[in-house]
Amino acid sequence: MRALVAMSGGVDSSVAAALMREAGHEVVGVTLKLWSGPNGEAPTAGCCTVSDAEDARRVAAQLDIPYYVLDYTDEFRDGVVDRFVEGYVSGRTPNPCIECNRMVKFDRLLGRLDEFDSDVLVTGHHARVRFDGGSWSLHRGADGAKDQSYVLSMLTQSELARTRFPVGDLTKAAVRAKAAALGLRTAAKPESMDICFVGHRDYRGFLRDVAPEALTPGPLVDAEGEEMGRHEGIIGFTVGQRRGLGVAVGEPRFVIRIEPATSTVVLGRRHQLAVHGVHLAEITWTAGAPVSGKVMAQYRAHGDPVPAALHDERLLFSEPQEAVAPGQTMALYDADRVLGGALIARTFA
Repeated sequence: MRALVAMSGGVDSSVAAALMREAGHEVVGVTLKLWSGPNGEAPTAGCCTVSDAEDARRVAAQLDIPYYVLDYTDEFRDGVVDRFVEGYVSGRTPNPCIECNRMVKFDRLLGRLDEFDSDVLVTGHHARVRFDGGSWSLHRGADGAKDQSYVLSMLTQSELARTRFPVGDLTKAAVRAKAAALGLRTAAKPESMDICFVGHRDYRGFLRDVAPEALTPGPLVDAEGEEMGRHEGIIGFTVGQRRGLGVAVGEPRFVIRIEPATSTVVLGRRHQLAVHGVHLAEITWTAGAPVSGKVMAQYRAHGDPVPAALHDERLLFSEPQEAVAPGQTMALYDADRVLGGALIARTFA
């Protein structure tokens, strides 16, 4: 088998490439150039810096595999960055990493397998793909603390059939030990937690720079509609936020709702964050067919799944949940198996 390996310059994708090579497969490494500044410069933080590309190139040289850099800056800007900005302008809480997987990494690279004469796409995600003879299934990675199945919940059957996650059966410690044993330069490299196009600054600063027209002042009101203060724009807020609200009332207040039509931010007490369910949109059935009834629902990348019942596009939690925001991804599970993923369109109390 010939594998096209997406190499981010981190330890996981480095070991993924090495494991495919050890298994006797032909391997080609690629790094994606996804973001550049106003003068064409590479980002200084996130997953696609110049140093990351250099690390990937040198690991590929160590493994003696061909290596290429592919430019997807236009696709990334249109499909990920613009959608991120539009989400916050509309009062939602988007996840750019999931959109990057959906719109660029998997979609574009799977579309180029033939060009690279490759059979499968390989990444360093901590997740597992299985085939039972009739269909493909996506499962959580062996290392629960590093599991990344949530950000892959938008994958379909046809995509799973052509995708492999070699490190999914390993713990992070085992991945680093393997890299060290092979002498890979990424063995002890720390993980990047920054959004690549935002860098080291706060994402709100990025939004103020790229979407100044969205800085429409508006009221901060309580749940009864009484004005508590003013704000400079809804892009500075997200549901569940407690700090930086600009009001002091002697007890904690949280953002419980954002109303973009009137640029209104609604504040409330913690118990007012609770919602009983959500309406879903853009559902992908990773398991291959729609499901209904009891599921485990996860609405944060590193959150715990909670019991829920799904009926069409309406998901009802068994117990009320806090700080669930429109725009977030909802991944649906049966034990460790991913059933599908969707965007939260709106919540209901």
